[in-house]
Amino acid sequence: MGEVDEFSSAPITPRPASIAPTPPITSAPPSQFHSPSLSRSPLLHTPDHPVVAARKTPVIKSRNLTPRFITPLGSPLRKALKLTKLDPQDAWLPITESRNGNAYYAAFHTLCSGIGIQALVLPVAFTILGWTWGIILLTLAFIWQLYTLYLLVQLHESTETGIRYSRYMQLACATFGERTGKILALFPIMYLSGGTCVALIIIGGSTCKTFFQIVCGATCTAAPLTTVEWFLVFTCAAVLLSQLPNLNSIAGVSLIGAITAVGYTTMIWVVSVDEGRVPNVSYNPLRAGTQIARVSDLLNALGIIAFAFRGHNLILEIQATMPSSEKNPSRVPMWTGVKFSYTLIAMCLFPLAIGGYWAYGRLIPANGGMLSALYGFHGQDTPQSVLGLISLFVIINALSSFQIYGMPMFDDMESNYVTRFKKPCTWWLRAIIRAMFGFGCFFIAVAIPFLGSFAGLIGGLALPVTLAYPCFMWLKIKKPKVYSPMWFLNWGLGMLGMCLSVVLIAAGLYVVIDTGIQVSFFKPH
Repeated sequence: MGEVDEFSSAPITPRPASIAPTPPITSAPPSQFHSPSLSRSPLLHTPDHPVVAARKTPVIKSRNLTPRFITPLGSPLRKALKLTKLDPQDAWLPITESRNGNAYYAAFHTLCSGIGIQALVLPVAFTILGWTWGIILLTLAFIWQLYTLYLLVQLHESTETGIRYSRYMQLACATFGERTGKILALFPIMYLSGGTCVALIIIGGSTCKTFFQIVCGATCTAAPLTTVEWFLVFTCAAVLLSQLPNLNSIAGVSLIGAITAVGYTTMIWVVSVDEGRVPNVSYNPLRAGTQIARVSDLLNALGIIAFAFRGHNLILEIQATMPSSEKNPSRVPMWTGVKFSYTLIAMCLFPLAIGGYWAYGRLIPANGGMLSALYGFHGQDTPQSVLGLISLFVIINALSSFQIYGMPMFDDMESNYVTRFKKPCTWWLRAIIRAMFGFGCFFIAVAIPFLGSFAGLIGGLALPVTLAYPCFMWLKIKKPKVYSPMWFLNWGLGMLGMCLSVVLIAAGLYVVIDTGIQVSFFKPH
């Protein structure tokens, strides 16, 4: 065998076990020839890579019998060369269609998906926990979720098997097995993607109505739209924007979403602090009458803090948009982007929680949090232009977040078509698929407006995706030494995350049973 001078091959994305065998390489689209997973492969036959006829008698040069890639890292990679299988279908799917992302794109996507309207209720948790425990638990939760985020970034690609896990579900199935992985992660991931899009339609449509009232003013004679009509307006805008083809193509949208997210969270706490504390403010923690109610309130506060951090179900997908090789693995720019974005996230969430609790204390509304408090206490004192700008930023951020949270669903739906027909979706079919998803979310938002009453219950089911599963994945794949610090740390955090999930599910179920649900189909408020 001839001398091997260099090895450079990026691991590629595995396909689930149910997918048909890989079609011949000649069926790959032209855009795939220059993708990181194929352009450096010795198996690709193109005019630029002619096939060299095999010699009957191998010639071995005596000057060097050992290939240069035999290094502590290169040795397992040489073994992985035989295991790597090309999958041209990845070049037809929205998440992996383009692999020219960078640290900037990663920061835009992570920041846009990491800050949401759920952060505005953080001061509500302080009304139950108080100053000390509120700050301590918020800090611990931030460090915990940032650590699990780091684990996911490191697990995205394996130097031992040559496999690149471009979707959270793929990593779950590879770790826990095909069946167990789907049982554990399928519903939480669908909820975190599809359920978030439904919530964004409700939030965006309601804020559109508020924005219209602010801009139009009290003396406006124009007939206002109904709540359902505002939901439809927001959905149409979201569906139109969703026609951008792949995850890399919405980097500019994510940048705008990130700017508006930082903008409205900062403006809300700055205006609240500038206006000063409201009259009769109190910082004594709320205490319910019965012991069960107190425990339920405590768990609710923990849930608010835990649910404030989101986006872990998108990290592997964001990293999949980057090129990767042995010398330049994608985890380096990805972690750089994550560190930058989470620095900004911390600069938004901590002042929002602390400043909001300082300004409103126990008077902050449980529903709506800081946004409702700002409109309720300072709606007359604050300039209408500032309130209108805050509402506009919320709308733009919801539109931008809809794109990145909907992308895994677009990818999954198109994957079913690609797997069955062995060809990419046409532009008109892709447009239909995304329109169907968008208006399907609109239908759920209108038909089941009380879905938010189950947020604590369903959120508890999805919590392990953020806090527990990454720890177990690290233990299963990396196999740290038993009883080592990393072994204890991941087992401890993983079990604690699962226990927290169980108690939050129980608390959510108790709230549903105790308070009841106002069932009102097709009557959104």
